[in-house]
Amino acid sequence: MGQARARGPYAKTPARRAEIVRAARDSFAENGYAKASLRDIAERAGLTHAGLLHHFRNKEQLLAEVLAERDAEEWQQGLEQVARPDQLAPFLAELIHHHQKAPELIRLWIELAAAASRPDHPAHTYFVERHERGRTQFAEGFQPKAARGTLCEDVSPESAAVLFYAALNGLQMQWVLAPDLDIVDPLTDFVRLLFDQDHAGE
Repeated sequence: MGQARARGPYAKTPARRAEIVRAARDSFAENGYAKASLRDIAERAGLTHAGLLHHFRNKEQLLAEVLAERDAEEWQQGLEQVARPDQLAPFLAELIHHHQKAPELIRLWIELAAAASRPDHPAHTYFVERHERGRTQFAEGFQPKAARGTLCEDVSPESAAVLFYAALNGLQMQWVLAPDLDIVDPLTDFVRLLFDQDHAGE
């Protein structure tokens, strides 16, 4: 006989967790983190409150999962859409416009990142590893440009990666404080400063 099929609350757990994360993402975006309730998220996911707590301990854990999922989606999009330096700025512009449609998620990300700077915060390890991974991946991506001379003179790939993250995160924080501020053009200008556009398409 074949292996018995999973039954009860443990059946289809990964799929159920994905449904809960999607429901949380919608609830956070519509209501804000403070006003979003676990009961509302459970209802959106077709679960009882107790059923949701079987998968996630609290709202903070759900927020971290929502942001991690968004990171993974956007990184994959970048891999698929950005093959050359001249494609980076248009991709980032589109990404920023997408973020600005859900400003509450940007605000939540900034707040959680600041809180997670404490070593005892539940999301501390996630944010440390996220930034380390991002810097490493961008530095590796910038290496061929540096070898071809298309990276700004005297700027190492490692420094470029750190500066890139600082500009992207800093501009989004400024926009949260001043929603009328244009941050797409400054980010595009910054990318142009990093790369020699005369050779960017090579």
